[in-house]
Amino acid sequence: METESAGVRLFAQPLAVWERDGLAAVLAKAKLPRDDIGAEGPSFWRFVTEDDVPVGFGGLEMHGDDALLRSIVILPPVRRRGAGRTIVGLLETEATMRGAKTVWLLATETTTFFEQLGYAACDRAQAPQAIRSTAEFAGLGPASASLMRKSLEP
Repeated sequence: METESAGVRLFAQPLAVWERDGLAAVLAKAKLPRDDIGAEGPSFWRFVTEDDVPVGFGGLEMHGDDALLRSIVILPPVRRRGAGRTIVGLLETEATMRGAKTVWLLATETTTFFEQLGYAACDRAQAPQAIRSTAEFAGLGPASASLMRKSLEP
């Protein structure tokens, strides 16, 4: 996957198993769930510029027609430059290519950011069972996190 944001091209590279320790460290610093990044199910990507400069990470869990957006973190030196918006867009494209019709996420301090991208807060009971059964939903994410969703259908 690749796209351009604010004149900078970003490339998504699937995270290799041996890179997950680095992701865990970044997630810990950002106070995001990390206990299941080695589990089967979630897919994670490293996002870099064309010069291979790291920009951030993001993940996706597929559950039939539903996708759970996971662990989006932008590295501090490149925050507030549009990379987050671009990464979310790339992950939404990946979810669509894998057959998702709806993307779900749990957010604490970033609800306004996701609202700007078309996500709407909803009651946790509205999530399909497959999403409610994920490790992040069932206990890794804080109970105070807001559930948000976005339809990928036109």
